[in-house]
Amino acid sequence: MTTLLSFTPHPHFLAYSAVHRSHQPPTTTTLKKPKTSGNVRFLCSPYQRVSRFVVTCGVSGIAQDLVYNAGATVGVLGGAYALVFAFDDLTKREILHQSLSRKLVHILSGLLFLVSWPFFSNSNEARYFAAFVPLVNCLRLLVNGLSLASDKGLVKSVTREGDPRELLRGPLYYVMILMLSALVFWRESPVGVVSLAMMCGGDGIADIIGRRYGSIKIPYNDKKSWAGSISMLVIGFLVSLGMLYYYSILGHVQLEWVNTVPRVAFVAFVATVVESLPITQIVDDNISVPLVTMALASFIFQH
Repeated sequence: MTTLLSFTPHPHFLAYSAVHRSHQPPTTTTLKKPKTSGNVRFLCSPYQRVSRFVVTCGVSGIAQDLVYNAGATVGVLGGAYALVFAFDDLTKREILHQSLSRKLVHILSGLLFLVSWPFFSNSNEARYFAAFVPLVNCLRLLVNGLSLASDKGLVKSVTREGDPRELLRGPLYYVMILMLSALVFWRESPVGVVSLAMMCGGDGIADIIGRRYGSIKIPYNDKKSWAGSISMLVIGFLVSLGMLYYYSILGHVQLEWVNTVPRVAFVAFVATVVESLPITQIVDDNISVPLVTMALASFIFQH
């Protein structure tokens, strides 16, 4: 017999709810029943999930929501720029090699973006504020990739060969997937969480381990190694579970772990196989891995 994880609401949520209880619509008319799929419960009502900021009724509530989410956006955007600048500085000081710095930015920027989602309010519009962060980076990549501007630090931090045109491939696909995940899946679904975990954590670590310990190549692709693929499978699986646990303790999704763990393991395995295929010249890993993961996870979490 399996049981759903239970969680304790954040003290600020309880305090805020107690003060503004009179502003909340009657429970019988506002609460929606959670969608269930056997092993995952999607929390659809703003009063069923824990949030750092709960929107109240009226014009003042909408204004507060806009201000709050705008502040969260500025904070997350500032953190994203700080991360890139920090690794750019480490590269300039020759503390980190450019290839390692690039992959660490690849891993951390996406995962920190995923971690930041609960910082936004519980309104439906919150996802658009979150998606604005990768949108800014998307425009930045386009401007520099098309040589309309020149940011040598950006080019050095996220490209392999130092060619600005590289910004229009892997890095651009990467931020577009971040936007897609926020807009389509957001916090109510484990699909976006697992997809970003595999793209950022799994695929990112595969390149690092593969370059260092990848002497034994995969038979069907001499550019991929067993060490890289195994590390992607293991790390991607663990990061996915870690992120799902993070979202579950915050109350955004409830999971039956006995059913969830093998499903996540299967998704991680398929994503690893896709990453190992000799199709990089046709479709970038930053597209193939997350899109396949999204499609498979969308199916498997509903059955």
